[in-house]
Parts: sequence; C-alpha cells; structure tokens
Amino acid sequence: MMKEIYKHPQVIKDLIEIATYIAIENLDASDRFLKAANETFKQLAQMPRTGKICQFTNTQLVDIRQQAIKGFRKYLIFYRPTGSGIEIVRVIHGARDLAAIFDELDSENE
Repeated sequence: MMKEIYKHPQVIKDLIEIATYIAIENLDASDRFLKAANETFKQLAQMPRTGKICQFTNTQLVDIRQQAIKGFRKYLIFYRPTGSGIEIVRVIHGARDLAAIFDELDSENE
C-alpha cells in the first residue's frame, strides 16, 4: 500500500532551486537529482523512522527527522512521520545554516 507524501509548498521551491543550480553545470545530474529525491521520498514514506532525529530547540520541530537524498548525500530531506506517511518540510543543502533556516520557519509559524 502506497503511503501518503505531503510536501509543504516550500519543498517544491527548494527542489526547483536545487535542480536549477545543478542544471547550470550538468542537466543530466539535475534530472537524476529530482528522480533521486522522489525515490527517497517514497522510501521514507514506507519506512518513516529511518531518518536521523533532529535536535531543534523549537518545540514545533521536535519530531523532525533528516535523511540524505540517495546519490546526492549533501542534500537533506527534513520531514516528520505522520499516521498515513510523511510530511516533508524542507530539502536543503547540508552546508547551509540549518539553524537559521529553521528559526525562520519558526518565526513564520508564529
């Protein structure tokens, strides 16, 4: 049975920005990135507890997990398990200031 994969609107923006950036150097790699991201989403939906639990101070982010995209290990999926699958919150390059990005997310939700 296929599990539900809910993507926040920001996730679509994240994927477009990352794929566009990769495409500047290598169009084929950009296509592979998008396919790998979708495959990783499906795998996470089937086994949502496989990702590493994140340690954010914001209580709204307490159950967020992270998992690298297969074949693109520097890109991280931030998600939370739900009763019917997963909720994907962001897809971000691991070298970015993750704390600042998630602090922004926190202030948007207030």
